[in-house]
Amino acid sequence: MAPLRTLRPLRSEDCTYKVIGCAIEVHRLLGPGLLESAYSQCLAQELYIAGISFRVEESMPLEYKQVKLDCGYRLDFIVQDSLIVELKAVERILPIHQAQILTYLKLAKTPLGLLINFNAAPLKKGIKRFRI
Repeated sequence: MAPLRTLRPLRSEDCTYKVIGCAIEVHRLLGPGLLESAYSQCLAQELYIAGISFRVEESMPLEYKQVKLDCGYRLDFIVQDSLIVELKAVERILPIHQAQILTYLKLAKTPLGLLINFNAAPLKKGIKRFRI
């Protein structure tokens, strides 16, 4: 599915709020217990419907001595080139999950991120914001 472009970019606070709203809608309809890939596809559909620009499964190279290396980093979502969204469907968020999104923020030079665990009930307990 090709992402839909908005007419004007949202401010980072508005963007974060809208993405969380889309995630809550997905969780409201599906509940916890599915695979991360199912939530990813449904969230992409909600973002598309909302007219929010995004990219899915974006490769994130590691730059080492001015050479870009593909080390297997894949960002679940980059929303409006200013917000990284990492999805999980796990029993609970662990420190390794938080370290993962912090690494992505650093590599992408993006200051704002969301870690969303769709296995949480209610979903708001599974959403963590990160800012570097």
